[in-house]
Amino acid sequence: MKKIIVLLLIALLTANYSNIQAQEDAGVLNGVYQKEHVPNRVPVPFDFLREADVMWSKLVWRRIDLREKINLPLYYPEGSDVIDDRMSLINLMLYGIENEGLKAYDPSDPNNEFKQIMTFAEVKDRMGGGNDTVRIENSETGELETKIYEASINPSDVKQYQMKELWFFDRERSVLEVRIIGMCPIREYFKTDDVDQEDKKYKQLFWVYYPDLRPLFARTEVFNAFNDGERRTFDDIFVKRLFSSYIEKVSNVYGNRAINDYALGLEAMLESERIKSEIFDLEQDLWEY
Repeated sequence: MKKIIVLLLIALLTANYSNIQAQEDAGVLNGVYQKEHVPNRVPVPFDFLREADVMWSKLVWRRIDLREKINLPLYYPEGSDVIDDRMSLINLMLYGIENEGLKAYDPSDPNNEFKQIMTFAEVKDRMGGGNDTVRIENSETGELETKIYEASINPSDVKQYQMKELWFFDRERSVLEVRIIGMCPIREYFKTDDVDQEDKKYKQLFWVYYPDLRPLFARTEVFNAFNDGERRTFDDIFVKRLFSSYIEKVSNVYGNRAINDYALGLEAMLESERIKSEIFDLEQDLWEY
Protein backbone atom coordinates (compact mmCIF):
# COMPACT_ATOMS: atom_id res chain seq x y z
CA MET A 1 0.00 0.00 0.00
CA LYS A 2 2.85 2.36 0.92
CA LYS A 3 4.55 1.63 -2.40
CA ILE A 4 1.37 2.56 -4.31
CA ILE A 5 1.06 5.87 -2.42
CA VAL A 6 4.72 6.67 -3.08
CA LEU A 7 4.32 5.91 -6.80
CA LEU A 8 1.23 8.14 -7.00
CA LEU A 9 3.08 11.02 -5.32
CA ILE A 10 5.99 10.62 -7.73
CA ALA A 11 3.60 10.62 -10.70
CA LEU A 12 1.86 13.80 -9.46
CA LEU A 13 5.15 15.59 -8.85
CA THR A 14 6.42 14.58 -12.29
CA ALA A 15 3.24 15.81 -14.00
CA ASN A 16 3.40 19.11 -12.10
CA TYR A 17 7.07 19.59 -12.99
CA SER A 18 6.27 18.86 -16.66
CA ASN A 19 3.54 21.52 -16.67
CA ILE A 20 5.84 24.09 -15.06
CA GLN A 21 8.61 23.26 -17.52
CA ALA A 22 6.22 23.58 -20.46
CA GLN A 23 5.09 27.01 -19.25
CA GLU A 24 8.70 28.14 -18.82
CA ASP A 25 9.54 26.93 -22.32
CA ALA A 26 6.61 28.92 -23.70
CA GLY A 27 8.10 32.14 -22.34
CA VAL A 28 6.81 34.73 -19.87
CA LEU A 29 3.13 34.21 -19.07
CA ASN A 30 0.68 37.04 -18.49
CA GLY A 31 -0.88 35.02 -15.69
CA VAL A 32 -0.32 31.70 -13.95
CA TYR A 33 -1.33 29.21 -16.66
CA GLN A 34 -1.15 28.72 -20.40
CA LYS A 35 -4.41 29.56 -22.20
CA GLU A 36 -5.37 26.71 -24.51
CA HIS A 37 -9.16 26.46 -24.48
CA VAL A 38 -10.21 29.51 -26.52
CA PRO A 39 -7.28 29.63 -29.01
CA ASN A 40 -8.04 26.03 -30.04
CA ARG A 41 -11.80 26.40 -30.35
CA VAL A 42 -13.65 25.85 -33.60
CA PRO A 43 -17.20 27.08 -34.35
CA VAL A 44 -20.02 24.66 -33.62
CA PRO A 45 -21.62 23.84 -36.99
CA PHE A 46 -25.23 24.82 -37.57
CA ASP A 47 -27.91 22.19 -38.13
CA PHE A 48 -28.30 21.09 -41.74
CA LEU A 49 -31.13 22.93 -43.46
CA ARG A 50 -33.04 21.89 -46.57
CA GLU A 51 -34.97 24.34 -48.70
CA ALA A 52 -38.01 22.06 -48.45
CA ASP A 53 -38.04 22.45 -44.66
CA VAL A 54 -38.12 26.27 -44.70
CA MET A 55 -41.82 27.00 -44.30
CA TRP A 56 -41.35 30.77 -43.86
CA SER A 57 -38.41 33.19 -44.04
CA LYS A 58 -37.70 36.91 -43.90
CA LEU A 59 -34.53 38.92 -44.56
CA VAL A 60 -33.81 41.41 -41.79
CA TRP A 61 -31.22 44.17 -41.51
CA ARG A 62 -30.26 45.27 -37.98
CA ARG A 63 -28.22 48.14 -36.53
CA ILE A 64 -25.86 47.51 -33.59
CA ASP A 65 -24.79 50.61 -31.64
CA LEU A 66 -21.56 49.95 -29.72
CA ARG A 67 -22.31 52.76 -27.23
CA GLU A 68 -24.97 50.63 -25.56
CA LYS A 69 -23.66 49.03 -22.38
CA ILE A 70 -24.20 45.42 -23.42
CA ASN A 71 -22.29 46.06 -26.67
CA LEU A 72 -19.20 47.64 -25.07
CA PRO A 73 -17.14 44.38 -25.25
CA LEU A 74 -17.39 44.69 -29.05
CA TYR A 75 -15.88 48.21 -29.00
CA TYR A 76 -13.07 47.88 -26.48
CA PRO A 77 -10.04 47.75 -26.32
CA GLU A 78 -10.21 51.14 -28.01
CA GLY A 79 -7.99 52.11 -30.92
CA SER A 80 -5.51 49.51 -32.15
CA ASP A 81 -4.68 48.11 -28.71
CA VAL A 82 -4.57 44.39 -27.90
CA ILE A 83 -5.08 43.77 -24.18
CA ASP A 84 -4.88 40.32 -22.60
CA ASP A 85 -5.40 38.57 -25.95
CA ARG A 86 -8.48 40.71 -26.61
CA MET A 87 -9.10 43.15 -29.44
CA SER A 88 -12.08 45.14 -30.66
CA LEU A 89 -14.42 43.77 -33.30
CA ILE A 90 -13.23 46.14 -36.04
CA ASN A 91 -9.56 45.36 -35.32
CA LEU A 92 -10.31 41.65 -35.50
CA MET A 93 -12.01 42.11 -38.87
CA LEU A 94 -9.10 44.16 -40.20
CA TYR A 95 -6.64 41.54 -38.94
CA GLY A 96 -8.62 38.82 -40.70
CA ILE A 97 -8.69 40.74 -43.98
CA GLU A 98 -4.98 41.53 -43.88
CA ASN A 99 -3.60 38.26 -42.49
CA GLU A 100 -6.20 35.48 -42.61
CA GLY A 101 -7.48 35.76 -46.18
CA LEU A 102 -10.88 37.09 -45.05
CA LYS A 103 -12.74 38.67 -47.97
CA ALA A 104 -14.18 42.18 -47.75
CA TYR A 105 -17.02 43.10 -50.13
CA ASP A 106 -17.95 46.47 -51.61
CA PRO A 107 -20.84 48.08 -49.64
CA SER A 108 -22.13 50.03 -52.64
CA ASP A 109 -24.41 47.10 -53.57
CA PRO A 110 -27.80 48.13 -52.07
CA ASN A 111 -28.86 44.50 -51.48
CA ASN A 112 -25.52 43.43 -49.97
CA GLU A 113 -25.12 40.32 -52.10
CA PHE A 114 -21.34 39.96 -51.62
CA LYS A 115 -20.27 40.28 -55.24
CA GLN A 116 -17.42 42.83 -55.54
CA ILE A 117 -14.30 41.95 -53.49
CA MET A 118 -12.25 44.82 -52.02
CA THR A 119 -8.50 44.90 -51.41
CA PHE A 120 -7.08 45.78 -48.01
CA ALA A 121 -5.80 49.06 -49.49
CA GLU A 122 -9.37 49.93 -50.56
CA VAL A 123 -10.61 49.08 -47.06
CA LYS A 124 -8.03 51.43 -45.50
CA ASP A 125 -8.96 54.13 -47.99
CA ARG A 126 -12.63 53.95 -46.96
CA MET A 127 -11.53 54.24 -43.33
CA GLY A 128 -9.74 57.51 -44.06
CA GLY A 129 -6.28 56.07 -44.70
CA GLY A 130 -4.34 55.76 -47.94
CA ASN A 131 -2.19 58.37 -49.64
CA ASP A 132 -3.16 62.03 -49.65
CA THR A 133 -1.61 65.17 -51.12
CA VAL A 134 -1.26 68.62 -49.58
CA ARG A 135 0.12 71.92 -50.86
CA ILE A 136 2.76 73.32 -48.47
CA GLU A 137 4.70 76.56 -48.84
CA ASN A 138 8.46 76.11 -48.99
CA SER A 139 10.00 78.29 -46.27
CA GLU A 140 13.12 78.97 -48.38
CA THR A 141 11.67 79.65 -51.84
CA GLY A 142 8.16 80.77 -50.84
CA GLU A 143 6.67 78.50 -53.53
CA LEU A 144 3.90 75.97 -52.98
CA GLU A 145 5.06 72.35 -53.16
CA THR A 146 3.02 69.17 -53.32
CA LYS A 147 3.66 66.69 -50.53
CA ILE A 148 2.33 63.12 -50.42
CA TYR A 149 1.72 61.50 -47.05
CA GLU A 150 -0.01 58.37 -45.81
CA ALA A 151 -3.00 59.09 -43.60
CA SER A 152 -3.53 56.81 -40.62
CA ILE A 153 -6.80 55.03 -39.91
CA ASN A 154 -8.68 55.30 -36.64
CA PRO A 155 -10.56 52.08 -35.75
CA SER A 156 -12.30 53.93 -32.90
CA ASP A 157 -14.40 55.77 -35.51
CA VAL A 158 -16.41 52.56 -35.99
CA LYS A 159 -19.24 52.83 -33.46
CA GLN A 160 -22.01 51.02 -35.34
CA TYR A 161 -22.51 47.86 -37.37
CA GLN A 162 -25.15 46.83 -39.84
CA MET A 163 -26.04 43.16 -39.80
CA LYS A 164 -27.92 41.16 -42.43
CA GLU A 165 -29.67 38.03 -41.20
CA LEU A 166 -32.33 35.52 -42.22
CA TRP A 167 -35.15 34.54 -39.90
CA PHE A 168 -36.87 31.29 -40.87
CA PHE A 169 -39.16 28.58 -39.52
CA ASP A 170 -37.79 25.05 -39.87
CA ARG A 171 -40.75 22.70 -39.93
CA GLU A 172 -38.49 19.63 -39.69
CA ARG A 173 -37.39 20.70 -36.19
CA SER A 174 -40.41 22.95 -35.50
CA VAL A 175 -38.31 25.96 -34.50
CA LEU A 176 -38.03 29.61 -35.43
CA GLU A 177 -34.33 30.27 -36.03
CA VAL A 178 -32.01 33.01 -37.25
CA ARG A 179 -28.74 32.86 -39.18
CA ILE A 180 -26.47 35.86 -39.62
CA ILE A 181 -25.44 36.34 -43.25
CA GLY A 182 -23.11 39.33 -43.14
CA MET A 183 -21.78 42.24 -41.10
CA CYS A 184 -20.76 45.76 -42.10
CA PRO A 185 -18.88 48.24 -39.86
CA ILE A 186 -20.06 51.86 -40.08
CA ARG A 187 -17.65 54.73 -39.56
CA GLU A 188 -18.72 57.96 -37.86
CA TYR A 189 -16.57 60.98 -38.65
CA PHE A 190 -16.43 64.69 -39.42
CA LYS A 191 -14.87 66.23 -42.50
CA THR A 192 -11.59 68.07 -41.99
CA ASP A 193 -13.15 71.41 -42.96
CA ASP A 194 -15.96 70.93 -40.40
CA VAL A 195 -14.13 72.72 -37.59
CA ASP A 196 -17.17 72.95 -35.30
CA GLN A 197 -18.07 69.28 -35.91
CA GLU A 198 -21.71 70.05 -36.62
CA ASP A 199 -22.33 67.65 -39.52
CA LYS A 200 -21.54 64.05 -38.55
CA LYS A 201 -21.00 61.68 -41.50
CA TYR A 202 -21.73 57.95 -41.67
CA LYS A 203 -20.00 55.60 -44.09
CA GLN A 204 -20.38 51.87 -44.68
CA LEU A 205 -16.85 50.48 -44.85
CA PHE A 206 -17.18 46.91 -46.16
CA TRP A 207 -19.28 43.78 -45.84
CA VAL A 208 -17.95 40.47 -44.54
CA TYR A 209 -19.69 37.13 -45.08
CA TYR A 210 -20.46 35.87 -41.58
CA PRO A 211 -19.75 32.12 -42.11
CA ASP A 212 -16.21 33.16 -43.17
CA LEU A 213 -15.85 35.10 -39.90
CA ARG A 214 -16.86 32.28 -37.56
CA PRO A 215 -13.49 30.42 -37.38
CA LEU A 216 -11.75 33.68 -36.42
CA PHE A 217 -14.54 34.66 -34.02
CA ALA A 218 -14.50 31.27 -32.27
CA ARG A 219 -10.86 31.56 -31.18
CA THR A 220 -10.88 35.20 -30.03
CA GLU A 221 -11.80 36.19 -26.48
CA VAL A 222 -14.36 38.81 -25.48
CA PHE A 223 -14.40 40.43 -22.05
CA ASN A 224 -16.65 38.81 -19.44
CA ALA A 225 -17.53 41.27 -16.67
CA PHE A 226 -18.31 38.46 -14.21
CA ASN A 227 -15.41 36.03 -14.66
CA ASP A 228 -12.00 36.51 -16.30
CA GLY A 229 -11.43 32.76 -16.19
CA GLU A 230 -14.49 32.00 -18.33
CA ARG A 231 -14.22 34.34 -21.26
CA ARG A 232 -16.76 34.32 -24.08
CA THR A 233 -15.79 34.47 -27.74
CA PHE A 234 -17.14 36.67 -30.52
CA ASP A 235 -18.91 33.60 -31.91
CA ASP A 236 -20.66 33.11 -28.54
CA ILE A 237 -21.79 36.73 -28.56
CA PHE A 238 -23.48 36.56 -31.96
CA VAL A 239 -24.74 32.97 -32.03
CA LYS A 240 -26.26 33.28 -28.55
CA ARG A 241 -27.58 36.79 -29.34
CA LEU A 242 -25.77 38.45 -26.41
CA PHE A 243 -25.99 41.93 -27.93
CA SER A 244 -28.48 44.74 -28.37
CA SER A 245 -29.76 45.91 -31.77
CA TYR A 246 -32.82 47.22 -33.56
CA ILE A 247 -34.42 46.43 -36.91
CA GLU A 248 -33.88 49.07 -39.58
CA LYS A 249 -35.03 47.20 -42.70
CA VAL A 250 -36.76 44.02 -43.84
CA SER A 251 -37.25 42.55 -47.29
CA ASN A 252 -40.25 44.25 -48.93
CA VAL A 253 -41.88 44.95 -52.29
CA TYR A 254 -40.59 48.54 -52.35
CA GLY A 255 -37.03 47.55 -53.25
CA ASN A 256 -36.18 46.62 -49.65
CA ARG A 257 -36.60 50.23 -48.54
CA ALA A 258 -35.48 51.09 -45.01
CA ILE A 259 -37.81 52.11 -42.20
CA ASN A 260 -36.28 55.60 -42.16
CA ASP A 261 -37.50 56.08 -45.74
CA TYR A 262 -41.13 56.22 -44.58
CA ALA A 263 -41.00 56.84 -40.81
CA LEU A 264 -38.93 59.06 -38.53
CA GLY A 265 -38.25 59.41 -34.83
CA LEU A 266 -40.76 57.71 -32.54
CA GLU A 267 -42.71 56.32 -35.50
CA ALA A 268 -39.59 54.59 -36.83
CA MET A 269 -38.91 53.04 -33.41
CA LEU A 270 -42.49 51.79 -33.13
CA GLU A 271 -42.33 50.35 -36.66
CA SER A 272 -39.14 48.50 -35.76
CA GLU A 273 -40.79 47.03 -32.66
CA ARG A 274 -43.89 46.08 -34.70
CA ILE A 275 -41.79 44.08 -37.16
CA LYS A 276 -39.93 42.42 -34.29
CA SER A 277 -43.24 41.38 -32.67
CA GLU A 278 -44.59 40.01 -35.96
CA ILE A 279 -41.57 37.74 -36.35
CA PHE A 280 -41.78 36.32 -32.83
CA ASP A 281 -45.58 36.03 -32.90
CA LEU A 282 -45.34 33.89 -36.02
CA GLU A 283 -43.98 30.92 -34.08
CA GLN A 284 -46.55 31.30 -31.28
CA ASP A 285 -49.44 31.41 -33.74
CA LEU A 286 -48.46 27.97 -35.10
CA TRP A 287 -49.22 26.23 -31.81
CA GLU A 288 -52.44 25.45 -29.96
CA TYR A 289 -52.58 25.67 -26.19
